Amino acid sequence: MKGNSFHKRNSFLYSFVYALRGIVWVTATQRNMRIHLAAAVAVLAAAVWLGLSNAETAVIVLAVALVMVAEIINTAIERAVDLVTREYHPLAGIAKDVAAGAVLLAAFFSVVIGALVFLPHIIK
Repeated sequence: MKGNSFHKRNSFLYSFVYALRGIVWVTATQRNMRIHLAAAVAVLAAAVWLGLSNAETAVIVLAVALVMVAEIINTAIERAVDLVTREYHPLAGIAKDVAAGAVLLAAFFSVVIGALVFLPHIIK
């Protein structure tokens, strides 16, 4: 029984290791993820420099996180589709296009959120 509980604890800890490994892989292999990461650093630095409130910073962090999560999901969908078939199939193309569209929408609305939060501080 002890071996079983150790295995469960171990599996729980390893789930974080695997998740971090996935994040590192996406960052290392996906140019768009690195672009999102660079933009995130710049935006968060601007938030500190402009003295955003905690609530404003939280909104910015959520917007940035939404884009990064969307990019990770997009990459997972692209890889899963590529695993099934390398040949063109209309449904595979649709799956990839929809996932990419999700990233585009997340990025667009993050820019809108950024404008709503940052512009009043910049205009001052």
